[in-house]
Amino acid sequence: MDEPFISVVIPAYNEGQRLPRFVGELTRVFLERPAPPVQFIVVDDGSRPDHATLQRACVEDAQSRLTAKHSTHRFTYVAAPRNQGKGSAIRLGWRGASPHSTWLAFVDADGAISAEELHRLVELSASSAGRDTDVIAGSRILMAGRRVVRNLHRHLQGRVFATLTDSNFRLRFYDTQCGVKLIRASLLRPLLDVLREERWLLDIELLALLKRQGARAIEVPIDWEDFGGSKVVPGLDGLRMFWGLLRLRKRLERLSLPAPAPGSEQEALPASVTGSGTR
Repeated sequence: MDEPFISVVIPAYNEGQRLPRFVGELTRVFLERPAPPVQFIVVDDGSRPDHATLQRACVEDAQSRLTAKHSTHRFTYVAAPRNQGKGSAIRLGWRGASPHSTWLAFVDADGAISAEELHRLVELSASSAGRDTDVIAGSRILMAGRRVVRNLHRHLQGRVFATLTDSNFRLRFYDTQCGVKLIRASLLRPLLDVLREERWLLDIELLALLKRQGARAIEVPIDWEDFGGSKVVPGLDGLRMFWGLLRLRKRLERLSLPAPAPGSEQEALPASVTGSGTR
């Protein structure tokens, strides 16, 4: 079996209803359309037994379909010993990813980001634009040809949080919390022992550290649809994330990172928003 070009972690906590549909769509799309080899790693973040059974079964079924078609893609299933949060599940998956992967990525398990959109970003990472980029981040921004479906409350809460994030970290991202990101593995792997955030703030911690390392980033507008069932608690989680931002900023201010490897020094670029994935 070919070594994967990209390893994509799918963190799943009690996603027995939504994950099978999404995994089925991923299998169909990546079988039908050309793409570099992808390793999909579903990480069960301490789900209840009934959900864990459904999650594992859909991964095994997907791998059987890929094997029958002699596909270069593959699905693997990893079970965390207990629920620790989305950020912890993603890091667990990255640690178990193939050491040969050029890119490490994650995508949410709920299917809000479709299999077609993930395929588009994977193709972008393998293109000439991808060769000049270190971070490819999906962005829920309405541009020509894009479709974003979510309720007004979530949109407004997201914009307030984005403003607070930019005032604290100067990341120049429109949407730090969109649930799909691809990161060049050579830059990410040295940071795995430094990352600490266990839940939603992993995105910001990761982007802030990558910026300090000189990573080149682009935001790519994607189609996104809220299917309901969000685990975010309105109001309460907003307060938690606000205080979490302050704690994260203080921690990162005290954190020293190793110097970039020789020959990798480059000026960090602000995230550009592009419809095509090229600057």
